[in-house]
Amino acid sequence: MGEQLSPDEKLHLITRNLQEVLGEEKIKQVLAERELKVYWGTATTGKPHVAYFVPMSKIADFLKAGCEVTILFADLHAFLDNMKAPWELLELRVQYYEQVIKAMLESIGVPLDKLKFIKGTDFQLSREYTLDVYRLSSMVTEHDAKKAGAEVVKQVDHPLLSGLLYPGLQALDEEYLKVDAQFGGVDQRKIFTLAEKYLPSLGYAKRSHLMNPMVPGLTGAKMSSSEEESKIDLLDRKEDVKKKLKKAFCEPGNIENNGVLSFVKHVLFPLVGEFSIKRDPKFGGDKTYTDFEEVEKEFGEELIHPGDLKAGVEVALNKLLDPIRKKFESPELRKLSNTAYPDPSKNKGAGKGNPKVAEEGELVPSRLDIRVGKVISVEKHPDADSLYLEKIDVGEAEPRTVVSGLVAYVSQEALQDRLVVLLCNLKPQKMRGVESQAMLLCASIEGETRRVEPLDPPEGSSPGERVFVEGYETGKPDDKLNPKKRLWEKLQVDLKVSGQCVAQWQDKHLMTKLGHITCKTLKGGNIS
Repeated sequence: MGEQLSPDEKLHLITRNLQEVLGEEKIKQVLAERELKVYWGTATTGKPHVAYFVPMSKIADFLKAGCEVTILFADLHAFLDNMKAPWELLELRVQYYEQVIKAMLESIGVPLDKLKFIKGTDFQLSREYTLDVYRLSSMVTEHDAKKAGAEVVKQVDHPLLSGLLYPGLQALDEEYLKVDAQFGGVDQRKIFTLAEKYLPSLGYAKRSHLMNPMVPGLTGAKMSSSEEESKIDLLDRKEDVKKKLKKAFCEPGNIENNGVLSFVKHVLFPLVGEFSIKRDPKFGGDKTYTDFEEVEKEFGEELIHPGDLKAGVEVALNKLLDPIRKKFESPELRKLSNTAYPDPSKNKGAGKGNPKVAEEGELVPSRLDIRVGKVISVEKHPDADSLYLEKIDVGEAEPRTVVSGLVAYVSQEALQDRLVVLLCNLKPQKMRGVESQAMLLCASIEGETRRVEPLDPPEGSSPGERVFVEGYETGKPDDKLNPKKRLWEKLQVDLKVSGQCVAQWQDKHLMTKLGHITCKTLKGGNIS
């Protein structure tokens, strides 16, 4: 890759669509002799979002130009940046970043065998690196360190010393990764100039720096992992993409700080080379654009409606995200995603290490004790041929006895050893003389013939694992639901099966730590 290109052609590929280049003459000298060595680093903090396609498209350009490219997963930087990534989650987040970034690169056709991946702590804890950190600390003033990290390190009223170390470590990475140039966003410029100033003082060469523009988020400001409404996650469902784009700032005729328009410019055109919109013939009809300037001009003249622009972005973006979503459907990667980024409860008052107990009258699904169970034995009820009597392991010392009306829908053989989903904190009820100690949750569709299917936990689930609703992970279930309050009946009304056969409550997924609760075929069914 890049063998047939002249040095000038390689330089064009390396520098196109960048906002700024520091040390371009040095790059030209290297290209006249050999291939350029470049690295891009990313601190493994919040979940990567769609703006990460901007550096990914440049990495594709570097590879086309024949560059040797290293991607650094900066786990130590993630911890130093005001502890954005807790120490105990660092390794999990590195694994998540590696999987999702590889999936992004694959989705845009970048060959992974041409890339080198490295983790910061693989070399940043060595004796030599540590001594260089101390050497650099004896040269860099507190003012310079603070100024260098101003646009990258999280700014707080009482900053930690770790935030002052961050820029120096990023400068040293250039030497220890043995590169000619570092690539990053223009928000890194002050760190890059700090590196250019101080590395020669340590006896190391000054590197070149390649800077991408910053893509505005959907609110018009910088797209940020920590601001949910400003970004689209790489694993967001199509419904979430539509919802976020619908809310996005996209004022008619306004081409400044327009996150939707910027996404077309900095992501879709470099990756796809064109952009299409579909609209009614009376408003101009369908059109495919082959250069961004025409899109920008027509939007500025209000010849393109914001709704049409958003709809076109939605279609193009989902094409990029589909391969990534598909890859993360595997149980292993779903588990990795959920453990690396445990979702905080939306319940106010959830304390650290002290999950919030719901108030007496609060109607939230976290009050339901829903668990994975495994059917140990199943037989006909001794006094009712229409009922099953099941012994189900729910992770307690003794299995629970459950009476269900599944005889007409599922054979005994199909239930034996099956993983199921149970509601475990209903008041036990006697059914034909046998006390049922839990409710087996099923999807059902009414019609000329009623159809019923037990809900299925994710593959690899274990008896006793908790089932929760997205956003209500840390709420504590009631010990026993008070039948007079009819809490189950009130919550059950909003339990449905989605068009993808995923169990939901008010359009939020039912999940375990391994992934979604599903049924086999009953799309749109009720759950009870």
